[in-house]
Amino acid sequence: MPTRNEVLIRSANLLNDFAFKYVFGEDCKEANDALKSLLTVFLERSVNKVVVKNSEMVKDYSKMKSPRLDLLVEFDDRTTLDLEMQLRQTKDNLPIRFSYYLARLHGSQELEGKYYGELKETIVLVFFNVNLIDNNRMCNTFTLRNEEGLSFVEESQDRMKLRTVEMAKLDLNKPLKDMNEQEKMIYYFLNCHKGMDDSKIKVMIESDGVIQMLEKRVETISDDRWKKIIEDFQKLHENEERMELQLEIEEANKQVEEAHKQVEDAHKQVEEANKQVEQKNQEIKQMIQLMLTNGMSLEFISKLLSKSESEIMDLLR
Repeated sequence: MPTRNEVLIRSANLLNDFAFKYVFGEDCKEANDALKSLLTVFLERSVNKVVVKNSEMVKDYSKMKSPRLDLLVEFDDRTTLDLEMQLRQTKDNLPIRFSYYLARLHGSQELEGKYYGELKETIVLVFFNVNLIDNNRMCNTFTLRNEEGLSFVEESQDRMKLRTVEMAKLDLNKPLKDMNEQEKMIYYFLNCHKGMDDSKIKVMIESDGVIQMLEKRVETISDDRWKKIIEDFQKLHENEERMELQLEIEEANKQVEEAHKQVEDAHKQVEEANKQVEQKNQEIKQMIQLMLTNGMSLEFISKLLSKSESEIMDLLR
C-alpha cells in the first residue's frame, strides 16, 4: 500500500470538483473558516459569517444541466453566492453557462408581497483554468452596463455580479514574495498535489496562515475518500462527455433532417419549374398552330420566335 504522503502527492488536487467542495463546503468549522478566507480574498470584502446551503455531495449524475458541485453560500446579510470550480473546458459555452447561473440564482428569490428593492445581492464566483476574457486581469467582475460602461443602476443598488477567476493567467514563475493573496491561493490550487516537493508550496505551508488552513483541510481527506473522489470525478465527467456526445448526435440529426428538407424543397422547386416550362411550351405550341392556320409560313414564324425551323417542328410533335 502507498504511504499517506504518496497518496497526497499523486491525488490531492483542488481543481477536482469533488475535492474543492469537500475542502470548502463540508459542514464543519474548519471548512467554514477556509471558505470565509477564500471569499475574503477573491471578493475583496470582509466575510465574517457564511452558511453553505448545499454541503451534501451529489449522488445522481444523470442530470447535468445545472450546477452539480457548486457551493450555494448565504452571507449574514442574506447575500447569496454560487461558487464553482470549473476544471474542464466543455464544448458547451462557458460564458453563457455562467450568465445562466447568475440569472437563475437571482430569479430564485421569493418576491411575493415585496418590493423589487428588497431583492438581495447575488454573486456567481467561478474558477476555471482556461483563458476566456481578453485582458490581463486574472479576476474580473461583470455587472449590467451599456456600451460605454455606464451602469444600468447605481453601484450601491447593483444586485447581480459575475466574478470570474481565470487561473490560467497566473504567472507560475513569479517570485512568491511578489504574489498577492489571490495569486498565492491560485498557485496552491494548481500545485497542492506536489506538496512539499514544490518550493513555493513548502514556504507557504510553513509561513502563510491561510494556506496552512487549506493544507490542513486537504490532509483530512483519507486515502479511501481520495479514491472515492477520483472515481466520482471520473464518473461525473464521463457522464458530461456522454451528454455532450448525445447533444452532438441530436444536433447532427437535426442538420441531416434539415438537409433532407432542403433537398425535398429543391426537388419541389425543380418539379414546379418543369411544370412551368411545359405549360409555356404548350402555350407556344398553340400559338404556332394558330399562326400556321392563319397562313403564316414556317420561315416567318421561325424569325418571329427566334427559333430554328427544326425547333418549331419539335414543339409541334
